[in-house]
Amino acid sequence: MPKVVIAIGGNSLITDKNHQSVEDQYEAAAVTDHHIAQLVKDGWDVAISHGNGPQVGFIMRRSELSRHELHEIPMDVAGADTQGAIGYALQQNLVNDFRRMGIDKPVATVVTQVEVAPDDPAMVNPSKPIGGFLEEAEALRRRDEEGWEVREDAGRGWRRVVASPQPKRIVEIDVIRRLIDSGVVVICVGGGGIPVVSDHQGDLHGVAAVIDKDLASALLAREIGADVLLISTSVEKVALDWGTDRRRWVDRMTLDEVERHLDEGHHFAEGSMAPKMRAVVDFLRGGGREAIVTNPENIERAVAGETGTRFVR
Repeated sequence: MPKVVIAIGGNSLITDKNHQSVEDQYEAAAVTDHHIAQLVKDGWDVAISHGNGPQVGFIMRRSELSRHELHEIPMDVAGADTQGAIGYALQQNLVNDFRRMGIDKPVATVVTQVEVAPDDPAMVNPSKPIGGFLEEAEALRRRDEEGWEVREDAGRGWRRVVASPQPKRIVEIDVIRRLIDSGVVVICVGGGGIPVVSDHQGDLHGVAAVIDKDLASALLAREIGADVLLISTSVEKVALDWGTDRRRWVDRMTLDEVERHLDEGHHFAEGSMAPKMRAVVDFLRGGGREAIVTNPENIERAVAGETGTRFVR
């Protein structure tokens, strides 16, 4: 059967600022899952990854607010928590969809570690804001007492920043392959994976970092031999000259074109579409056949070639 990795954005589970509760996120997961279930019905083997930025932020903020009574949650553990919670929502909704559709298909969530290099350049230049805003005095205190890296954020306050290193190895990849080859729909590499480093003895240790979800999804897609990497985001298609009056939506783009547009620097915003385009490049350069970017409600139509932006070598 053909294989597809579907990378769901963490923000796609939060439709707006008034719908952020666990129940709201569950309902948003149900909408996306219904379209994924249709792909499974059409004969695709599916692995699902997901973002977790807002969800980790919620956990870290709760931890900060309750630190006068409870121990704080390390960032790698917060990532593991979100893999379980988001995986649970996606998994349960898929199981319910399969039952209603008469599909005999198991679903499993794998808590996934992703190894990064301790000497990755990002480790010495943290840039990813996490958690809530802090007063300057509190930010500097935590820098001095707890070793946090902190930065002032555009006049809005101070925030903790962490590294965003490149994903090197999916620790549980053999288990993921076996599950997919056995016909299981696998939810894995949540939030880009729990970032871990290996010490001189080969033991793994969690680190306070954020791995880009789309880059980790591209690595997953390469490792399992996926035919298609589908990145689900907030827009139906990718646009060139985004944010200008020359904006134009694109149906198809070659690998060379993507790389040229990335080099030009003004088409894809950092923190938004640019990381997705780098993931597309990684997947296609690594032997992938096709990548697609579209929004959740158009997943089936995009795979059928009716919409979305398609990327080919």
